[in-house]
Amino acid sequence: MKDWFSHGTGEFRPEQFRKLGRNVVFERGVLVFHPENIEIGDNVYIGHNAMLKGYYKNLMRIGSNSWIGQNCFFHSGGGITIGEYVGIGPGVQILTLAHVLDDDVETPIILREQEYQAVVIENNCDIGVGTIILPGVTIGAGSMIGAGSVVTRNVEPYSVVAGNPARLIRKRK
Repeated sequence: MKDWFSHGTGEFRPEQFRKLGRNVVFERGVLVFHPENIEIGDNVYIGHNAMLKGYYKNLMRIGSNSWIGQNCFFHSGGGITIGEYVGIGPGVQILTLAHVLDDDVETPIILREQEYQAVVIENNCDIGVGTIILPGVTIGAGSMIGAGSVVTRNVEPYSVVAGNPARLIRKRK
């Protein structure tokens, strides 16, 4: 049986971050775990009740001049890199780990090994409300992700994608 334990309250102080830029706004209710593995650039907004779930390994990096909407959930076990001038709508989830599945049907999935894969969102992207970005995905520079999309694979730069799973709608240039 697995031992369960608390990850803490999510309360944080600015000096706990690996790096914290100037003019960073944390709205009421933001929770941060493992701030020692989180780097945030200058002029970043983090909306009400967002959860930045740092991890004991790998880093979460949020570039300067980016905006994160309320109720977002970022889990950076595999690492998250968010570029500069990125807009992330309310309720977006970024996931970087999943349980390994194979033909063993006897072992409960929740007890299986976890596989970690980084998520990268390059500069100048817009991520629509309620989008889910799955482990291992890179979203190329200047791309727009439609609201409610589930991004399961890489997105080429300057693309507009939407849907579940997200599919190319058009190129921006």
